[in-house]
Amino acid sequence: MIVTTPNLLRLQRAVVAGKRAYHDILTLPGGKPIVSSGPPGYSAVSGHRVTVFGCTGFLGRYVVSKLGKQGTQVIVPYREEDEARVFKPMGDLGQIVRMEWDIRNENTIAECLRHSDIVFNLVGRDYETKNFDFRSANAVGAGRIAKIAAECGVSQFIQVSHLDASKTSPSKYYQAKAEGEELVKEAFPTATIVRPGPMFGYEDKLLTNIAIWPIWWKLNQGRTTVRPVHVLDVAQALVNLISQPRFSQTLNLPGPSTLTFEYLLDLVSSVTLQPPSRAPDLPKPVATLLAKLAQRVWWPALSPDEVTRRYLNNSEVPGDWDAVGVQPSEIETHAITYLRRYRSAENFVRPTVFPPRPPTPVVGEY
Repeated sequence: MIVTTPNLLRLQRAVVAGKRAYHDILTLPGGKPIVSSGPPGYSAVSGHRVTVFGCTGFLGRYVVSKLGKQGTQVIVPYREEDEARVFKPMGDLGQIVRMEWDIRNENTIAECLRHSDIVFNLVGRDYETKNFDFRSANAVGAGRIAKIAAECGVSQFIQVSHLDASKTSPSKYYQAKAEGEELVKEAFPTATIVRPGPMFGYEDKLLTNIAIWPIWWKLNQGRTTVRPVHVLDVAQALVNLISQPRFSQTLNLPGPSTLTFEYLLDLVSSVTLQPPSRAPDLPKPVATLLAKLAQRVWWPALSPDEVTRRYLNNSEVPGDWDAVGVQPSEIETHAITYLRRYRSAENFVRPTVFPPRPPTPVVGEY
C-alpha cells in the first residue's frame, strides 16, 4: 500500500508542470500580464481568454479545437444550442464557455467579450437569407463587434475576410467583405485582417460540393482559377497570431497552387473513382436564372451571387504564410481523406491516382 501526503502531491505536480520561466509571461499592449502555467495540452493554462464569434461555422470549429488544446479559455457564442454541443469535449473543465448571442444585440456581444483579451471574428455568410443580407452579415456586424471590442478594452482583434475582398468586385459578397474590413479598421485601428482563400476540409463547400453537384463547377467551361487552402492550415495560422501578433496588418493566406475548376473536377473524379460528369456546361444567364428560382426553397441553395463568383479568378497576391509560421499543404495531400466516402464499396481501398496538372493559365486571359 502506497501512502501519499499533500506535500508529496504538490511535489509531483511541480515536477510534472515544471517551473515558470520568463517566456511564460506575456505583456499585452494595454499592460496586462498573461501568465501561462501547467503541463502542455488540454490541462494547461495559457492565461488567455479568447472569444471566437462565428465559432459554429466551418473554420470556427477548428480554431476552437486548436485553442482548447493549448489550454486557452474560449468563449463560444452560439445561436443554436445543438450547434454548440460539439465544443464540450474540446477543452478541459471550465475552459469552453458557451454563451448565446445575437449579432444585432450589442448587449450580448459585450457580454461575450467583456473578459477576453483576444477576439476572433469569423462571422460570414456567402448567401443571403430573409434575416441577413450580405452587408448586414459580413460588414455591419463585423463593424459592430469591433466597436464594442474597442470599448471593452480588448487587446487584439482578428477579422477573417476573404482573399478576393474588393469594393469594386462584381460580387456583392466580396464587396461586403471589403466593407467589413473598412468598418473594422475604423472601429479598431490595430486589428489584424486575415484573407484566406477558398478552404477545403470536412463539410466544405469545395471538394464535397464538387462530388455532389459537378454541374455547377463547369460554369465558365471550368476555366476559372482558384487557390484552395486546407482549413486546418488557416486555423493554425489564426491560432499562431496569439503568440506572434501582427497588429494593423493584412495577411493573405491563399493556397500554395493556382488550379482550375476543370482540374478539380478531374481530381474528384479520379479520387472517387467515379466517371466524369456528363452534365452540360450551362450558359451564365441560364445558371443565374436557375439560381434565382432556387432561392424559393427553405434550405441554402446556389445563389445568383455565387454564380457570379464562379466566373471570377482568385486574386494572385502573394501569401503571407511565413508571417504566421505555417507551411500550406497541397490539395492532393488531403483529397482522399475527404472524398473516400464517395467511393463505392468495391473501390473503397483502391490506391489513389491523381490526374496530371495542366499548365496554369495566365490570370485574366478569360
